[in-house]
Order: sequence, then C-alpha cells, then structure tokens
Amino acid sequence: MDIGLTVGDDLDRLEASPSRFDFCELGVGEPTLVPGAIDPERMERALDGRDLLVHLPYGQRLATYVPEVNDAIVDYQRRLLNDAGELGAEKAVLHATSVDRDDVEFREVAAEQLRRIADAGREAGVEVVVENVGHQHAGLQLSVLGEIAQETDTPICFDVGHAYMEAGNKAITRFLRAHGDRVSHLHCHDVRRRGDTHLPVGAGEVEYEAVAAELDGFDGTVALEVFTDDDALLVDSAERVADVLGVDF
Repeated sequence: MDIGLTVGDDLDRLEASPSRFDFCELGVGEPTLVPGAIDPERMERALDGRDLLVHLPYGQRLATYVPEVNDAIVDYQRRLLNDAGELGAEKAVLHATSVDRDDVEFREVAAEQLRRIADAGREAGVEVVVENVGHQHAGLQLSVLGEIAQETDTPICFDVGHAYMEAGNKAITRFLRAHGDRVSHLHCHDVRRRGDTHLPVGAGEVEYEAVAAELDGFDGTVALEVFTDDDALLVDSAERVADVLGVDF
C-alpha cells in the first residue's frame, strides 16, 4: 500500500511537500495547470522519486443532456489523460457529477460517459478512478456511483470524508461492504457534520476503524486530502491512517 498526498493544482506546493510520502496527487486542467504545458524535467525534480497521480478538473461535469457537449467532455478528458500519461501518472481521479443526478433514465448517459473516459485512460496507460461526491448538489449519490462503477467495470476512488458528509458513518460501512472490492484509491481526511471538511485525521467524526474493517487487506493507494501546509499535521494524519489500516508509514 502506498500513502501519498494531494497538492491541488500547485507545482510549488508539490515541490515543497514532505518527501516521506510515496506519491503526490496533482490537480490538472485549464486554466491553472495544463499537463501538456508542464516541463517534464521540472516535474521529475518536484517529485524527487515519488510517484505521480493526477486529479482531473474538479468542476468539469461528467455528463450533460447534450450529446455534442458530452463528446467534447470526453475529448477534453482524453487529452488530459494522454498528457498525464506522458508525465508518468499512474492514476487519474474523476469526479462523478452530472447536470441532473435525480433523473433515473439519465444515469445511463452518465454510465456511458464514465465508460468512455475510463477507456480513454486505459489507452493512455492511466487508471481512471471515479470519486464519490454525492454530498455536493451535482454529485451522483453513493448508491448510483456504485451501480455505474460496477456496470462499467471502473475502479473507485472512495473519499471517506465525502461519504460521511453525504450520509454518515453508516453510509461508509454500507458502501464499502457492497463495493469495497472495487476501491483502488482512497481519499482520507476528517470532517464534522456542521460543515468542517478536509480536517486532519482524528480531528473530526469519521470512524476510520470501520473503514479498516471493511477494507481488510486493502492494497491500493491512499491519498491524504488534508487542507493544510503544516507538514507535521500531514505526517500525523498519514501515521494515523497507516496505523488503523495496519501498515507502516
């Protein structure tokens, strides 16, 4: 199991992040950080031996009602995935969002979009992992995400804090019990129901012991998504997650 760190769309932050982590997860996309415009030599220096994962554009919808727009979304993500593959990225996180998450028939469109983007990732040598963002207005609900990930044979990025914000610790257990075998990547942070998110692990209300119980033997990647530049807090969160999952860090 590898434990890494999300660094947003900021190469400077990537360069300054603790070398103790196995990988960095870098946000890519217009207008801030276009993979094709990144100097590969600078990227190599910034990673300093660590692996690279990327997060595809945070605000880009997965699916719309307009076929031409959907085609353009896939083409855009394909370009980013090809560029990310050239930089050596191993995985790419994709938000599961749509223009209407409550339209049951529209779920077929979302599933087809996911299939197309995951296939583009395979062609680029990058594993696309679809992330749960059901706590957001446009995010597909956990139950829907599980269904379309299963249908399209797409690995999952399970964001523990997002799942808690959507439906509490019981939802975390239910989802992992049903779809834990499809989870390839974890986003770990802590949250509170009052709205505080991306806190250091241990500062909120997520029951990580339940996560560990449902992911016994997990051998994927784990990214700390704690919004702080305090290296001590980042390392402490990583140590807490490693401890509960029964691995060294």
